[in-house]
Amino acid sequence: MCADESNEEFRILRDEIKRLRRTLSELTPSLEALLKRRGFKIYRREPSEDLLIPKEVFIDSYFEMMKKYSFRLFLREVIKYQVFFRLENVTRYATAEVTKSYVDFMVKIGLVEKLQEGYKLVIRPIKSFGETLEWFISETFKREFATETIWGIRFKRPKVGGDYDLIAKVDGKILYMEIKSSPPKQIYQKEITAFFERLSDLLPEIGIFFVDTELRMKDKIVPMFEEELKSRYKNPPRIIRMEKELFHINDRTFIINAKDNIANNIEKILSWYFRRSR
Repeated sequence: MCADESNEEFRILRDEIKRLRRTLSELTPSLEALLKRRGFKIYRREPSEDLLIPKEVFIDSYFEMMKKYSFRLFLREVIKYQVFFRLENVTRYATAEVTKSYVDFMVKIGLVEKLQEGYKLVIRPIKSFGETLEWFISETFKREFATETIWGIRFKRPKVGGDYDLIAKVDGKILYMEIKSSPPKQIYQKEITAFFERLSDLLPEIGIFFVDTELRMKDKIVPMFEEELKSRYKNPPRIIRMEKELFHINDRTFIINAKDNIANNIEKILSWYFRRSR
């Protein structure tokens, strides 16, 4: 079998898996019903105060651009200088040529306006990139894995509060994902603690701690998880590297970053979970 035939066969298989997942999703209770069974009633979901997305006609092309790590870093810089910026202000994580193409794209889709001596963000104020990243990851689950997904969720809970960044229904199971747009140096122990508190309250079948970075997770994030596990268990479970910057705890809690490709990384951990939970 030649390479083209293998690629086509793989594509057909992936499409069939997506079709089966859509069918299964239609036959199983809704995500909201699954949450209600666990005593969780949605109080707020998918806020738009800080959401930086274009009109519907440009959503597909914007989603494709968001797959690029350098574009997501560029958006962070644009948000930082949203009132007024020149090209040199946002040329930090890519070449000047690539950055110019990103700015031109943002002008084309109506998110950036060209001024006489620079540019400005059309939708303002945007406090952070967080909501937009949550939207993008949610779209990734919907488009790539045919899942019912909600993001930016808040529940009225007596003990464990705060926002749940993303919750998805995957083959009738609940997946909870904490999404960090900040680099590892700006993530602190209290955030790892909050992640575990939400896991213990929601009891999802799959838990994911995602950091939108290509830096090593072993330098800071994994040690903080090890510290948290020591504080919670007399005999803490091990954090095991699956490959590269993907780690798991007991085959159901995962620590991942954006290295290589976000969708591929999510696919790897879903495959890992389902192959070991049979």
